[in-house]
Amino acid sequence: MTERAEITVQENAGQRRYEASIEAGVVAGFAEYRDLGGVRVFTHTEVDDAYEGQGVGSALARGALDDVRERGMTVRVKCPFIKSYIENHPEYADLLA
Repeated sequence: MTERAEITVQENAGQRRYEASIEAGVVAGFAEYRDLGGVRVFTHTEVDDAYEGQGVGSALARGALDDVRERGMTVRVKCPFIKSYIENHPEYADLLA
């Protein structure tokens, strides 16, 4: 059995995206956004092929949505991945604008 590396999610405000890092800071995926007032619009999410199926996308969505909640913002979703994540995790449905 393979041990999973820890995944950390941080906002990169300069590039308007959240980044999921794995293995000593290697960016394994990102979720791009733009802000419209108090609404964070998620436009695109991408996970590097080398990290597919390792939980990077889920950690990224969870981390980004938790951050939006902490900021007291709502979300609008144009990205199919984030949309699907919210549909499968109804605890985030209250964030939808």
